[in-house]
Amino acid sequence: MTETVSIREVGLRDGLQLVETYLPTETKLSWCKEEAAAGFTEIEVTSFVPPSILPQFADAAVVLGGAQEIGGLLPSVLVPNLKGAIRALDAGAKKISFVLSASEAHNQSNVRCSTDASLTMFRELLEERKARELQDTVQIAGAIATSFGCSIQGHVPETRIIEIAAAMASAGADEVNLADTVGYANPRQVSRIFEQADTVVGPVPLAAHFHDTRGMGLANVVAAYDTGVRRFDASLGGLGGCPFAPGASGNIATEDCVYLLENLGVNTGIDLSALLRLRAKLTDWLSGEEMSGKLLLAGPAKTFAPNCPVVMTGTHT
Repeated sequence: MTETVSIREVGLRDGLQLVETYLPTETKLSWCKEEAAAGFTEIEVTSFVPPSILPQFADAAVVLGGAQEIGGLLPSVLVPNLKGAIRALDAGAKKISFVLSASEAHNQSNVRCSTDASLTMFRELLEERKARELQDTVQIAGAIATSFGCSIQGHVPETRIIEIAAAMASAGADEVNLADTVGYANPRQVSRIFEQADTVVGPVPLAAHFHDTRGMGLANVVAAYDTGVRRFDASLGGLGGCPFAPGASGNIATEDCVYLLENLGVNTGIDLSALLRLRAKLTDWLSGEEMSGKLLLAGPAKTFAPNCPVVMTGTHT
């Protein structure tokens, strides 16, 4: 039986937070519709942060509302604090990723509080969900930034990552995502940390978020997959990075990640041809912005045999 994985597109959030071009709301929703038609079932569509800090997401509620009208798609959102999480709940979000950093220095730079204070807010978010009786309709994921190192602090103790993962799972997280925010991870480190995390989160699924800042992103995907991870984040065209950490550029490119996993015999459920057509459009939408990814330029190999051969047509409405 063919293994399956879930790839979540994060370009609309992680990708757009680092570009100078403002992408219009209608274009963001076109992006969502085309990726949903290509087989994506979850897209991180926006972030609930102050527009004064990231103007790109001033339309967060509108984008979320429009994305929720796309059939078969779960639009998720990212929040860095309780205030943003409350805004996301009020806007009707069905999946909220609450991010904090295992690096104290990065957490202070990102949200100006300690990691423990962020953990307290995460627990308060889960209590707020319970108070609203939304446990069965709203998913809350915990995302741990700088899980593999920090460009501000440097080394991040692995025991700290595992401690935070355990705390999030025991608090009631529906998912725990380990993120290589600054592209420091290597495959052996990825295997070691995910194996340790798996022993403390119980039945809560683990997800992986890798940056390709130093060319290690796809190797780290393989390492995480081999430890049992079946949920991965990726950004179309390799867009993105963290604006609050020096040198944190470049997510793994969605198209390259799909191609990698399909080549390994894993079913992603993604129509790669449709995805590459969208990738070409992204170049026009964000003309002048730096992108990465090899597949658009080289194309699939003649020997490539996708595990999702059915070409999906039409758009979701």
